[in-house]
Amino acid sequence: MRDKLDIEYFRKRLEERRAVIMAGKETKKDENPVELDQGRLGRLSRMDAMQQQEMARAADRLNDLELQRIETALRRMDAGEYGYCVVCDEEIAEGRLRFDPSVPTCISCARKAETK
Repeated sequence: MRDKLDIEYFRKRLEERRAVIMAGKETKKDENPVELDQGRLGRLSRMDAMQQQEMARAADRLNDLELQRIETALRRMDAGEYGYCVVCDEEIAEGRLRFDPSVPTCISCARKAETK
């Protein structure tokens, strides 16, 4: 039923995105604690540094979640299950997959999950 879906196109996009995320992890800045020495860093500068550090941690968490979704999508491709909703097993619209190849659900199930 899903013969018309270009799996290799989606596999390539997923692998490229995974490579970008992994490259970002390798060049990631050091996350050392912000210095307490108020003389070297003013209070506002220290607060700004702490905020930037926390934002970097949040971005890392989002990247980790995206990596998990990418790995899951690649495994589903290998199993011949890619392109089908993990909730209702219906086909996921190709346009939705083109927007985000790692998406695991159809639009109907995604909407239902948002309202819960």
